[in-house]
This record gives sequence, C-alpha cells and structure tokens, in this order.
Amino acid sequence: MEPMSCKVLVLGGGPGGYVCAIRAGQLGLDTVLVAPERLGGTCLNVGCIPSKALIHVADEFERAKHFANGSALGVKVSNPSIDLSQTAAWKDKIIARLSDGVAGLLRRAKVTVIEGLGILRDGKTCLVDTASGRRVITAEHVVIAMGSEPLELPTLPFGESVISSTEALSLSEVPRDLAVVGGGYIGLELGMAYRKLGATVTVVEAADRLLPQYDAELTRPVTARATELGIAVHTKTEALGIDPAEGALSIKPSTGDRLKVAAEKILVTVGRRPRTSGSGLETLDLSMNGRAIAIDEMCRTSMRNVWAIGDVTGEPMLAHRAMAQGELVADIIAGKKRAFDKVAIPAVCFTDPEIVSVGPTPEEVRGRGQKIVTGVFPFAANGRAMTMEAETGFIRVTARAGTHEVLGIQAVGRGVSELSASFCLALEMGARLEDIAATIHAHPTQGEAFQEASMKALGHGLHG
Repeated sequence: MEPMSCKVLVLGGGPGGYVCAIRAGQLGLDTVLVAPERLGGTCLNVGCIPSKALIHVADEFERAKHFANGSALGVKVSNPSIDLSQTAAWKDKIIARLSDGVAGLLRRAKVTVIEGLGILRDGKTCLVDTASGRRVITAEHVVIAMGSEPLELPTLPFGESVISSTEALSLSEVPRDLAVVGGGYIGLELGMAYRKLGATVTVVEAADRLLPQYDAELTRPVTARATELGIAVHTKTEALGIDPAEGALSIKPSTGDRLKVAAEKILVTVGRRPRTSGSGLETLDLSMNGRAIAIDEMCRTSMRNVWAIGDVTGEPMLAHRAMAQGELVADIIAGKKRAFDKVAIPAVCFTDPEIVSVGPTPEEVRGRGQKIVTGVFPFAANGRAMTMEAETGFIRVTARAGTHEVLGIQAVGRGVSELSASFCLALEMGARLEDIAATIHAHPTQGEAFQEASMKALGHGLHG
C-alpha cells in the first residue's frame, strides 16, 4: 500500500491517545491515530467503564437483597436474582456507545484512524499490519500512548481459573468461590462487587492492611465494610500457587502454616506495568525510568519530537492524567506554550464506601516539616447522608498553618467520587480555608461536609 505521511502520529487509542488525536485535529494538525484495539483502550473496554457498570449492578442487587430481608424504609422486595449474562449485554451496550462516540469525535476532528498494532521502526516511521495489508506511516511528531497491562505472578500465570481484571469483567456466571490476590483498589473493587453478587470472596494481600496506597484513616471504613459483607481477608500473606486437583489457592501467612483457600476463580490484581514491549520501543534510543518511558514536564522523551503520555510513562496510571497529558502534547506541537504543572491529580477508589484523595495527606505534609491545621467532618452529622443511609465516612481538609492555604483533601463515604472535582478545583485555584468556609454550599447535600471540615480547621465548626 502507498506510504502515508502526517504531522502527528498517535500510537494507542486509549484515553490519552484519542484525546491527543482529537485535540491535534481540532488545532488543524494532520493527525493519524493507530489503534491496536477497540477505540477507548483498556479504560473504556476492559477497565474503568465496565468495572463501574459491574459495581453499579452489584450495588443494586445487594440493595434488593437488603430490602428482601426487611428495611426501615418500608420498601419490600422478594426473591431477587441476578442474570450475569444480561448484565454483560447491558454493559457491552454502554461500551459500544462510548467507543462509537469516540470514533465520531475523531471523524469530526478529521483524524485518520488505522486499526492495527503499530511497530516503530525509528522515531519517525511506523509499520502497521492492518486487515488490508501493511501500512508505512512517517510523521514529524510521534506520540506514544500504548497504555499498560496487568502484572502476572510467576506462581499464578494467567490462564484457565487464574484471571486478570479483564476476564473478571467478562464472566458469564458468578463464581462460587473467588480468591483475589492483591488488596489494592482494583482487587477490592471487584472483590466487593462479586461478594454482593453472591460469590464467596477471599482477599490475599502481602501488605499489613488493605488498600496500602491510601492512608489508614481512609481505609478503616472500607475494611469494616468488607468484614460486614463477609469477605475473608488475609493480610501479610503470600499467594504460593494453585492446587488444580482441589480447586484451591495455597497461601502462606507471615506467621503461621500454609493454608488452602477454595477458589473456582483466582483474580490476580497485583498491579499494572507500562506496555513498552511489542511496539518496537525496545529499538529506540529512549531514556527509561524502570519499565516506564522517562518524560519531562512537557511529556517530551529523550528523542526529538517523540512524546509519551499516560500509563506508558508510569505512575499514577490514571485515565484522567493521560487525558490531560494528551491535550497538553497536542497544544505544544501546535505551538502553544504549555507544561504539565497540575497541583493535584485525584485518586478515586470505587469501593464501598468510596475513597477520594486529592493532594498530600496530613502525614505526608508533616513529613516535609510543614506545620498544618486539619478539619474532619463526619457524614454521621450530615443530613443528606442520613437520608441516603450513607452515614459512614468523613471529609478531611489539610491546610498550611498561618496562611490557611489548602494543601490536601481526602474523603471516604458513599458517592464521594462526585466531590473530587470540587476538591481539585480548590487546590488548583489556591483556595484558603476561608474561601471554602465562606462559599455557600447547597443544603441538604454531602458537599456541606466539605464546608464544615474547613470551618472546623479554622476552629469554628457549626454542626460538629
């Protein structure tokens, strides 16, 4: 086929890649997007979106079972059941709508989309094997947005009963027994969902507590809820391997003898790694940061006009970070002066209850030698939370002593993910405690707890 040339070549159709391509097209840059998988990448197809769909279904089913056992609300339900194949069909329709929407946005921005795996021959040339033959593409600028892939344990290679989050989101039936290896946010989100759907769930975590990437104060309500749901938790425990004959997972606590855990399915969620193999990246003269591609504040790599965004550049591996970087790179290529100088990137854990963390925790700020003031307001004192039966959790605000500049905001509770934008806006705008406290928050809403926490940090809380 005839060789192609373009101004911008984007490798990867995930959140970072397609946002970069759309923005470049909007800016009038001749752009080609090479997508090795369905548009939307891991996040849309086998990650963020399908997992939230499954979590929603699990919450609704668990609520139905709750009402079947009697409720103070007066709602009565009998004999609830779940058809996971119907759930999967509903989920797939959402994915298709969103993926088709991305395709439409790319067409509107006049971006050429080529389906296939792109192999970089050098920093300017890419070979793509498509259904209609091999394409050769040369570009002035190359943006690497190949995303990440699940980490595999040597003792538990993926296959048959050992699955990654991708397979866990495509099960046609609820497994009788599910062992989750890795008590981070992916493992706990899916483990809680399947427990609500009826599976017997065991979580095995090597650290001394669940969700070790979040501070302990935030994770306590989640751990308590896991216990309430009947999830068996083994911390400070190593997963040794599978016993196929018994359909069990062998584990070894740091103190004690080996144990066997019943496991029809074993979900391994011990992290993800940048997808830097299989695309010719090994042949390029790129500076690396471990397995990740090293970049500067403008997402430039060590090669001229070769850029990298999203998970392929390492932590934090978050879709919204990739999107922000994608837009940034397109602007810079178009001649705008930009740099990635975000004050905070929100981290959200969609467990039950949810966790949001924006900016540093109090312990992290104190570790820098800074003096702080903090304010915590519990949802147990929030009217809207009471009417939603969502009194578990709190909002915590940390500010610099003296100036009252807000440094970090964390929350745990039902639906707090929707407050993350307010938290980020406060930090990006350089808000002080007085700014938040003086802003009228609608009543009754959970957001009032944000205002109250700021007031408490100032020493004059009104409702707690």
